[in-house]
Amino acid sequence: MHKQIKKQHLPTKVCIVCNRAFTWRKKWEKVWADVKYCSDKCRMNKK
Repeated sequence: MHKQIKKQHLPTKVCIVCNRAFTWRKKWEKVWADVKYCSDKCRMNKK
C-alpha cells in the first residue's frame, strides 16, 4: 500500500517573484532543489 502524506506535511518554498508560498508537487519530485517559481506565469515575469 502507498503511504498517504497529508498536504500540510509536504515541503514548501516561497516564490522569488510573487513571494507566495507553494507546496511540493509530484512532477517536481526530481528537481525540487531547483524549483524557484510557483507557476509558469511567475517564471515568465522573473524580471
